[in-house]
Amino acid sequence: MPKIALYGLPGAGKSTLARLLTEEVVAAGSEVVQLKLAQPLYEAQSVIYELAGRPLTDRNQQDGRLLNLLGTELRRINQDALTDAFTARARQAERKNPGALLVCDDLRAPDVSAVAGLGFVLVEISAPEEARRTRKASRRDLSAGDERHPTEAPLDASPWRRVENAGSLDDLRAQAAVLAGELWR
Repeated sequence: MPKIALYGLPGAGKSTLARLLTEEVVAAGSEVVQLKLAQPLYEAQSVIYELAGRPLTDRNQQDGRLLNLLGTELRRINQDALTDAFTARARQAERKNPGALLVCDDLRAPDVSAVAGLGFVLVEISAPEEARRTRKASRRDLSAGDERHPTEAPLDASPWRRVENAGSLDDLRAQAAVLAGELWR
């Protein structure tokens, strides 16, 4: 079962590459399971907005400032909280969907060892600063996360592949097709 974890700065195109990779793999007749390391943080964000009387209408909206805070505090309480939950979901996906590609599009520095230990290959995605900032602004996050936050620190790992997201969506789709082909060699 191939497993891939994408990492890079906000706005580099991790989620877009994951979506394009998924489209390529599904078109080739295989399954994909998306797994997010930060899933517990998104769930907590939703509860907090509900408690504040402002329920989120779009589950993809992110309050980066809140997510930074939640991640910091969750890791303070239990440094393995996110990776333990991720490991359980990855193991469940392996049992329920043998042969499916597992894709994590939100790998962060504190989680590299745990995710790599599960057999995920690491793919770094980068983009020119101007493009990255424009893409990040276009997401309409509820608030921006702090790019100096410890979870945005460079990873201390060598990627299996690097993807430069400097061109068009079609250029990125072509790179996703190459990655898909390499994963099934």
